[in-house]
Amino acid sequence: MARVLGIDLPSNKRLEIALTYLYGIGRKLSNQVIAKLTLDPNMRASRLTEEDVARLNALLQSQYIVEGDLRRQVQNNIKRLISIHCYRGMRHRLGLPVRGQRTRTNARTRKGKRKTVANKKK
Repeated sequence: MARVLGIDLPSNKRLEIALTYLYGIGRKLSNQVIAKLTLDPNMRASRLTEEDVARLNALLQSQYIVEGDLRRQVQNNIKRLISIHCYRGMRHRLGLPVRGQRTRTNARTRKGKRKTVANKKK
């Protein structure tokens, strides 16, 4: 089993898909990385050699923001929004949808316990 940036890649998956198990890497970025390293996207992750894993680690650490660094960056961005008391920060603090979704019906189901949303004055 290949271990890249502290994450075990699933060995039975194609390399193109296995790289998407890393936080911050989707299909497009996965294909770009594979092309830069001249690897076969159809080969299984279990067939990666130690040299390939080392090259993959080096490339991801030097040119991309992934895993722990990206998670830290996202959390810092949310903390910044909360600290400047902007609308999006308030929504994060209250645990409500941030990007304009409706709150009348579906918002409370995915974020835990029911939260009161102010009604319109009649």
